[in-house]
Amino acid sequence: MSEIEVKNLTFGYPDGFENVFENASFRLDTNWRLGLVGRNGKGKTTLLKLLRGEYEFDGTIFSDAEFFYFPFQTDGLGESGMEILRGLCPEAADWEIVREINLIGLDVRIAGRNFSALSEGERTRLMLVALFLKRGGFALIDEPTNHLDEKGRAITASYLAEKSGFILVSHDRAFLDTATDHTLSINKTNIEVQNGNFSSWYQNK
Repeated sequence: MSEIEVKNLTFGYPDGFENVFENASFRLDTNWRLGLVGRNGKGKTTLLKLLRGEYEFDGTIFSDAEFFYFPFQTDGLGESGMEILRGLCPEAADWEIVREINLIGLDVRIAGRNFSALSEGERTRLMLVALFLKRGGFALIDEPTNHLDEKGRAITASYLAEKSGFILVSHDRAFLDTATDHTLSINKTNIEVQNGNFSSWYQNK
């Protein structure tokens, strides 16, 4: 178990009229299944990118864990789903890849098909498999439900509920309720961390 500590985080875009974050401080446990919520345009994806070190900012972000951002870039990693998974997760054994594909509710045979021929939902679920086959990281999952149908969302949410160590951005409240156990809320004047899923946070709000 380790922590992600954010202290006095201040960030604004060069062409923005005001800062996105102003002296924000909070701590996260890397074992949590964390839902990230806030109104549109309030900085959810920006926060994920700041954690990844994609922008310069004032303040400090400290963590022993490496941050892995979803969705992955897959260009040049191979043609089939299995080739891409091996390229993203070279430390994972084939049996581990097969296990995770089964756990996320896919037929393992699709991994042998050309990745570009798979549906958007199948690609999404394969990339989530890759995310949790990577070692020693903390996952930053940005809107994974965009290409999932209702059944795919339910299966994927249940899959995430059995994992740990991630921040999840989603507009699907039922998905957040199933998949998360803590909530990180970007409010108008601060960032707040609460124990519990989306419904628990919303009731407290």
